[in-house]
Amino acid sequence: MGVLLVASTSFAGKVTVPADFGIGPAAFWFYGPLLENRGAVPHFALAFNLYAIIDKDWINDNRDRIPANYRAQANRITELKIGPSIFIPSTLYVSPSIDALNGVGLFGLTWKPLGLTLLSGGQTSERGWNASRGRFSLDANLLLTYLFIYSNIRGVELAGIPTTHFLRPGLELQTTLQVNVTRSFVMSFGGGAQVYLPQKLGSFFEVTPIDRTVWLSFFAFLKFHVRFPYEASF
Repeated sequence: MGVLLVASTSFAGKVTVPADFGIGPAAFWFYGPLLENRGAVPHFALAFNLYAIIDKDWINDNRDRIPANYRAQANRITELKIGPSIFIPSTLYVSPSIDALNGVGLFGLTWKPLGLTLLSGGQTSERGWNASRGRFSLDANLLLTYLFIYSNIRGVELAGIPTTHFLRPGLELQTTLQVNVTRSFVMSFGGGAQVYLPQKLGSFFEVTPIDRTVWLSFFAFLKFHVRFPYEASF
């Protein structure tokens, strides 16, 4: 709660903050029937992010704007990422059915309304990029995912994958390695796993048998980031 107060209350008025826009390809392997159907070939997606970055350099430059009773909390912030809206998705799934891969495809979105950095190492401030070109982080995120799963092969028995509207909350564990190419251009790559409340294929409420459900996925991604100054109101 203290961090939220610092972010939303202490920095009152309009200020210029560094913003980060990242976009790139991602690959997903869904454990269970979808993996059995497609094999090692992943389903494809587009990963992206947009957020303002509050780091130690920014806090030091704007210390006179922070009320005295919040400065101790601000000193404990290593890096805080603030998105413009929780309704902006983090992943766009675009994986059409391909006959050579048994004809199963999916389209959908994932939102990450809340995240927590569990472990971080390396460069943590914009000015320190020249001294340390990389940064490692381990993050945990809450998820909400919608997927339209379908097959263009006639007959459920033949395809093995009935049409499904998958909508479930979940948890994600993600590891990321960030490489600073320049002050304004950054690359990041990583991967992780996502665990969902199980949903049986072809149904919405059923969660059994577990071997016919979607409940676990593994993923990898590569993103290209552009950082730029942004005038924001807090």
